[in-house]
Amino acid sequence: MSMPPYRSPWMTDELDDLRELARTFLAKEAEPHQSRWAEQHVVDREFWSRAGATGLLGISLPTRYGGSGGTFAHEAVILEELGYIADEGFGFGVHSPIVAHYILNYGTEEQRLRWLPGMAGGDLVGAIAMTEPGTGSDLQAVRTTAVLDGDEWVINGSKTFISNGTNCDLLIIVARTNDTPGGKGLSLIVAETADLPGFERGRVLTKIGNGAQDTRELAFVDMRVPAANLLGVEGQGFVQLMRQLPQERLTIAVTAVAATEHAVRLAVDYAKERRAFGQNLMGFQNTRFVLAECATEALVARTFLDHCIQRHLAGGLDAATASMAKYWTTDKQCEIIDRCLQVFGGYGYMLEYPIARMFTSARVQRIYGGTNEIMKEIIAPAL
Repeated sequence: MSMPPYRSPWMTDELDDLRELARTFLAKEAEPHQSRWAEQHVVDREFWSRAGATGLLGISLPTRYGGSGGTFAHEAVILEELGYIADEGFGFGVHSPIVAHYILNYGTEEQRLRWLPGMAGGDLVGAIAMTEPGTGSDLQAVRTTAVLDGDEWVINGSKTFISNGTNCDLLIIVARTNDTPGGKGLSLIVAETADLPGFERGRVLTKIGNGAQDTRELAFVDMRVPAANLLGVEGQGFVQLMRQLPQERLTIAVTAVAATEHAVRLAVDYAKERRAFGQNLMGFQNTRFVLAECATEALVARTFLDHCIQRHLAGGLDAATASMAKYWTTDKQCEIIDRCLQVFGGYGYMLEYPIARMFTSARVQRIYGGTNEIMKEIIAPAL
């Protein structure tokens, strides 16, 4: 007897159609290229354009800015389908639900009309430069400076661990624009990187996972961008970041749960097919119990995530709950993928098997978007 299928309460017929579109597109355009993208440490630039032409980018943006007028639920469906093919390179989660929404929420109408249609079409790839070599999760310690000189910002500093660092055409920079200490001196400034003097892409960072992701160091040396590229109000950058981080952390939770579900499916399928000592692996009580536990915890994670998505769609997801989702689902992602890998035995250690790549790629989920330790610091005051 098989378990009855679970359907997230926020799913609709329209989202089912989107899921099928995303699944078909990714099966053809992304899944076959994972190994090559990992070798070159970047997704093909043309893939972004094809994703945009298919209607998968900026899907939650209003139609007047080139989007489809969707919601975060639409973004979540695409994130899930990426998880279900064990994608480890397409920086969709940074581009669409994060960078595009900074511009949507804080940009002027001129900025929205200038940048968002290009992001929705895949002509502009978005990235956000928060982290610096000495800051990590402590955004109030940002040292990159932006000094107003006439009608231009002169930006100096360096950033690291920047996803979409190779392909980005549009970069939101967290910079210090005044001498006020801490977060009150920070602002968000957008740089259009094409042929921009003073903009330097540093080395591609070699990571233990997510090999296809173009994670780089970036440097700004007397880099000038128009004063009009300030996003929102000068000195309000830290507040803007804090307001957007719940959606970023929910995005990470979506990817964590999808990866967890995919790992359980892979392990169950393998255990039913692989034979040892005259029976398939499912014939061993330990294997059955491990997979029963993993499947149970994956479903618990799914229902908690669905609760958070519904709250977010209703406009009520608070920072503490988003932090709960981010830390708990990513902890479970690492734990459950590790247990599923064990089912594969030696083959689980071979990179030709998706479970191996999923194991190494999962580890960063507990770090970026704010470490899981920082998540607990955010949760505790709300208790």
